[in-house]
Amino acid sequence: MTDFTIAAIATPMGEGGIGIVRLSGPQAVEIAAMMFSTQAGQSIKELKSYEMRYGKVVYPESGKIVDEAIVLVMLGPRSYTGEDVVEIQCHGGVVVVGEILSLALELGAKMAEPGEFTKRAFLNGRLDLSQAEAVIDI
Repeated sequence: MTDFTIAAIATPMGEGGIGIVRLSGPQAVEIAAMMFSTQAGQSIKELKSYEMRYGKVVYPESGKIVDEAIVLVMLGPRSYTGEDVVEIQCHGGVVVVGEILSLALELGAKMAEPGEFTKRAFLNGRLDLSQAEAVIDI
């Protein structure tokens, strides 16, 4: 496992109605919890793996709402990367998705390099070399 959390946009920019910002690493849940407020007021830290919640992405200091979203928590080692992974599924478009990614980076995530989620999956034994190469070929 790695010692830092990465984030990236997982959907084509401006191409659809839904945008996804994905985080992976030891602080993925913590970072997402700082910027996501569930409708019921539940912390996403309390969610079990593969549970989703509806709520709002907010700036932690001001409480300003960025967008309505659904958050999905996938705890390691049973995730794509083998690490804790959080997906924030928001409205598509360049502005909102970019703002959510920027907020995740401000809160401590690092920008993922191209192929880094797959690299982590390989390093954590979730994919073998031929599977990782097949993903990269797509």
